[in-house]
Amino acid sequence: MAVLVKGAGVAGLAVAHELMVRGIEVTVVDPAPGGLRAASWYAGGMLAPYCERESAEQAVVELGRGAADWWEEALPGSVTRNGTLVLAPARDHKELDRFGARTSGFEMIDEGEIAALEPDLSGRFRKGLHFPSEAHLDPRHALVVLAAKLAACGVCFETDLSAPSDFDWTIECVGRATQDENIRGVRGEMLLLRTPDVALSRPIRLIHPRFPVYIVPRAGQTFMVGATMIESDATGPITARSMMELLNAAYSLHPAFGEAEIVETGTGIRPAYADNLPRVVRNGNAISINGLFRHGFLLAPAMARQAADMIFDERNKAQ
Repeated sequence: MAVLVKGAGVAGLAVAHELMVRGIEVTVVDPAPGGLRAASWYAGGMLAPYCERESAEQAVVELGRGAADWWEEALPGSVTRNGTLVLAPARDHKELDRFGARTSGFEMIDEGEIAALEPDLSGRFRKGLHFPSEAHLDPRHALVVLAAKLAACGVCFETDLSAPSDFDWTIECVGRATQDENIRGVRGEMLLLRTPDVALSRPIRLIHPRFPVYIVPRAGQTFMVGATMIESDATGPITARSMMELLNAAYSLHPAFGEAEIVETGTGIRPAYADNLPRVVRNGNAISINGLFRHGFLLAPAMARQAADMIFDERNKAQ
């Protein structure tokens, strides 16, 4: 059996891996393999199903619970399991309570406990929410290493979109590039900052009046700050307003970010259905995985398993 996967973002690579480990011959086709043009390249890499419940449906929690284990099994050593810390300035403590009321799996912690978790934030916040079972990874590293692993295991990567059609199955994982009119684009903008003056051990989520703001530590004294949620397909550079809001959020977390280097700015168009929930849709021997919205690395493993199960269930029926 041979399967063609269209798209080398997180969904495409995840389903290619799921099929590969089950012994299926897989070809991945993408004009820029490794996710270099995908929304996945600009992701935060947070594996945080409980935090996401604040603005998402319970289905996101259910689908995302096993994500950290999947990534660790696929790429040993890639997952950091230090949890998530949700913070708010004193004036927004009611919003912190509201966040807690909509979520689960957290501990309410005080100023001393915040300092024990993140010494560089000592004295800056009076209370917060700690989600100890959550995790994160570096999405760019994960995309590159996963693609390399697949290639080493015999998965073929092509850049010609007019690939042959003599495959038993085709799985489309092309995000906003799909022809599905039900998919809309949601623009996310992000920054990469570098400073030697701040050390964090886990993603920090800050209560923000317009959109969820997070600061995620990465290697090389670098921090990813994101991300806006703008109902737009525009792919241009980050806007001045978004830049100011993201920088203000980082500065409010720690003043040392005011002296940080802006290493990179970026925008990605995240695919979403009207309900912001992902779907695996089958039409004959063609399957579509789409609508991962802002939960790509969190939900791609579950979506990949669903698609692979469809193929194997059909094969079992034919035997």
